[in-house]
Amino acid sequence: MTTPLFLLRCKQLGLSMTELDLLTIGLINDMFTERENDDISYDYRATQDDMNTF
Repeated sequence: MTTPLFLLRCKQLGLSMTELDLLTIGLINDMFTERENDDISYDYRATQDDMNTF
């Protein structure tokens, strides 16, 4: 990831320069990934039985 792309991701997340001092690059990448996954609807949701057999 290039610096301009990283800063674009930060802007898309609405992070300020002050907040960037408190967060790591990995955490910001995770935040962006989670934001992109918010709109996904899954065909099947795991139940407790599924987790038990896992």
